[in-house]
Amino acid sequence: MPRKKILFVAEAVTLAHVGRPLALSATLDRAQYEVHFACAERYAFCFEGADLVRWPIHSIPNQQFLQALADGKPVYDAATLAGYVEQDLQLLRQVQPDIVVGDFRLSLSISARLAGVPYIALINAYWSPFVRQRYIVPSLPLTRFLPIALANALFNLARPLAFALHTMPLNKVRRQYGLPGLGWDLNRVYTDADYTLYADVPELFPPHDLPPHHAFIGPVLWSPPLPVPDWWDQLPADRPLVYVTVGSSGHGALLPGVLRALAGLPVTVLAATVGLVQLDTVPDNARVADFLPGEEAARRAALVICNGGSPTSHQALAAGVPVVGIAGNLDQFLNMQGIVAAGAGALLRADRFDEAALRQAVQGLLGMPAATSAARGLKSIFDSYRASESFSKLLSKILTTT
Repeated sequence: MPRKKILFVAEAVTLAHVGRPLALSATLDRAQYEVHFACAERYAFCFEGADLVRWPIHSIPNQQFLQALADGKPVYDAATLAGYVEQDLQLLRQVQPDIVVGDFRLSLSISARLAGVPYIALINAYWSPFVRQRYIVPSLPLTRFLPIALANALFNLARPLAFALHTMPLNKVRRQYGLPGLGWDLNRVYTDADYTLYADVPELFPPHDLPPHHAFIGPVLWSPPLPVPDWWDQLPADRPLVYVTVGSSGHGALLPGVLRALAGLPVTVLAATVGLVQLDTVPDNARVADFLPGEEAARRAALVICNGGSPTSHQALAAGVPVVGIAGNLDQFLNMQGIVAAGAGALLRADRFDEAALRQAVQGLLGMPAATSAARGLKSIFDSYRASESFSKLLSKILTTT
């Protein structure tokens, strides 16, 4: 029997959108599936040793994506999405997959339907239209000069209109291709697919009225296949370890301040720059590398400090370790709200970063058994999920019903 073709398409605007589908692709039985993976070349280092067929596609530059988030503007215009659709259609004709799996490749909402290929979307649950959210103003131009309380009030007044504006480019392109619009709900636009899988747990983001084609599969953990630094096995054992990473969508400029805040504490710091910042000086209690194996670093740590995004925070919670999230964009704030509500972390603002506040948060979490207990409770919940098994079962279901 010929193997079924599964095509993964990653929108490579951050490393997270590549790592998550890459982790799932690695779990598929190659005796059953022929695995193809399409993404921009900028993350080629992630594919070392991967047993799959790679296809290069275009994604907007990382900095363009991050700048749009920082400015509160739509990430894509209609022309860009239309170009994506044409590129997707060419890819689908070449690969002829039985199923296509996308991670933030919004154009697949159009191209997969035009090609008649079943489409699975991977996304976080806090973007679901079936999860209620309390929105906090992210780092935006108005937070630079207004008190946060006032900026938050204005943001929540304007948010429905702003979210509606973000839906317009995709809806316009859908209509150009003869498909109906998806309405003004940005969460619906982000999650539109034949099947939507949430790489989260409902205990952090409780759903309501979840339709049968939406499902939680639990966290999808991934670390880049890179060698560890020389000092990795020579770390002091007499002090707690704090793992710090700014992430590919974080604020690299904050890393020196984070290291200064931790310099006077009785901890050993493991810091990953992700190649975003050059450090002039490194405190005596810190060890620094461009990349570190996040899952193993989290397991060794007593605390994790990150940008609040789901990839690193999931690594921390999967290890039963509390998280300090220094959040900038809305995605990071939404993720951290669930973790803070569970008692397993602390949320700080990147646009109001203060070394003393970070130091206080670190000391508080390290000295708070309840935070570690909450993180360990989430670890138990995470352990009850098997994302790879849920994913494989869905593939089998789709292939036997189409």
